[in-house]
Amino acid sequence: MVHQSTIELKTNHHGQMHDLTERVAAVVREASVVTGTVNISNVGSTGSIGCIEFEPGLMEDLPNILDKLIPPSRSYGHEQAWHDGNGHSHLQSTWLGQSLTLPITAGRPNLGTWQQVFHLECDVKPRTRTIVVTVMGE
Repeated sequence: MVHQSTIELKTNHHGQMHDLTERVAAVVREASVVTGTVNISNVGSTGSIGCIEFEPGLMEDLPNILDKLIPPSRSYGHEQAWHDGNGHSHLQSTWLGQSLTLPITAGRPNLGTWQQVFHLECDVKPRTRTIVVTVMGE
């Protein structure tokens, strides 16, 4: 059985994070899958999906460390071609990953107590994001 749904997000700024955990769990419930997998995927090349303890300290730490590791700069090849200020956004998103697959156990995404699914906006402009959630199993 395969079930697919979308989650729409509006983001305001680079580094903004959204907790998707309950919205993903709702899609899994809709699918009535007891055992299987759920894939959560950001449509677009400047947003990321992952797991983290979704708490204020880490919501600040993750974007900050990414900006230190892959800082905004006009020297990226993307900037040379497009001059749109988001070369680092593409690199940060690619480095973290744009999708995540989780097991489904007993009808729920199998996550640890302190583990939540997040979306991170890596782009420099507000965006409307589409997150595709695909549930497979029985």
